[in-house]
Amino acid sequence: MYSKKAAGILSKDPTLNKIIQKIPPDTLYKADSSVPLYNFLIRSIVGQQLSTKVAQVIFDRFLDIYERKMPSAQVLKNTDDELLRSCGLSGQKSSYIKNIASFWIENKLHKTEFSELADEEIISLLTQIKGVGQWTVQMVLMFCLGRPDVFSPEDFGIISAMQDVYKLDLQGTKLKKQCIEISQQWKPHRTLACFYLWAYKDQKKS
Repeated sequence: MYSKKAAGILSKDPTLNKIIQKIPPDTLYKADSSVPLYNFLIRSIVGQQLSTKVAQVIFDRFLDIYERKMPSAQVLKNTDDELLRSCGLSGQKSSYIKNIASFWIENKLHKTEFSELADEEIISLLTQIKGVGQWTVQMVLMFCLGRPDVFSPEDFGIISAMQDVYKLDLQGTKLKKQCIEISQQWKPHRTLACFYLWAYKDQKKS
C-alpha cells in the first residue's frame, strides 16, 4: 500500500504532510490479501465494537469449535446457535455471521473473483447481507483486498483524527461532509491517507 510516490502525492496536502513527516512508513497498518474475503468478513463481524484483545479471545473460542479452522459457509450455517453463543458471540452476531454464510452459499460467492470487481460493486454486493454495513465492506476493501483509494467517513478514528488535525469545529453530518471534501485531494491514494490518520490517532494514545 505504501510507496514513496503515493506518500509524495499525499504530501501536497500541507496539513496531512505534517503527519506523514512524523509517521515512519513501517509503523503503518498493512493490507493482507492472503486472507480469504469470507474469512476476513466473518472475523470483522466477530470483533465489531470490541477491544482488540477481547475480539481475539472470542475469535479463538470461535475457531476452537471447528478445530482451529475457519468453517466453510455450509458448516457455519448448520452450527447450532447455542454453540456459537457459548464462545462469547451475542445472538445478534451469531445471526449476522450465519447471514454471511447463507449469502455465500446462495450467491455462490466462493466462485467470485472479487479482484475483478470495482469497489462500488463489492460494496453494493456485500451490503445486501443483513449485519454487513458500508463501514465493514470498506475495511474489507482496505485491509483484505488492498484497494488503494478507499475513504471511510463512518470510521470514528479517521474522522476524529481529521477533526483534530484540520481543526474542524463541526459535528455529525456536517463534519463527515467536510472530511469527504478534504479527502478528495488525496485521490487516488485515500487508503494510505487513512492509514496515516489511524497511525496519528494511535500515536496520540501512546
